[in-house]
Amino acid sequence: MSNNLSHQLPAPCLIDSGLIINKDDIRRLLSDLGRVHYLHTIDDRIQSEDDGLILEVFSHPTQATLIANHSVYINLESFDYLELNKTDELENCFDLIQDNRRLRLIPLTNYLQEDDYISNLDTDTFEAMMNEVLSAKLDVDFDDDDFGF
Repeated sequence: MSNNLSHQLPAPCLIDSGLIINKDDIRRLLSDLGRVHYLHTIDDRIQSEDDGLILEVFSHPTQATLIANHSVYINLESFDYLELNKTDELENCFDLIQDNRRLRLIPLTNYLQEDDYISNLDTDTFEAMMNEVLSAKLDVDFDDDDFGF
């Protein structure tokens, strides 16, 4: 019997729970979380807790994971692995682990709930953008009329 490398094990499949060490898999899970409630613990003692918005998930050997002013920048190199779990209230949570440090992220945004998705739209910003587009279109039309197009 020979060791044939053509027969490889299938890629991992994790659904709602498990440990993830692959940085690309972790990045995919965290990149679109949006608003989160975070809980930072060391030796199971709460160090800080608040809500924030994930603005960037990256991997760099010397840059820090930063959480301040409700902004969350996660450097995957700050953590050894991610533990995918559910809270006691059965909410999904993502635990980034490094030695005795745990950064728990609980999503506050659920894109499957239409009302939640719609409430995240900033109506004033959307209207301002549309006004700019329409204004630019009118300017172009007006300029074309000046040149006889």
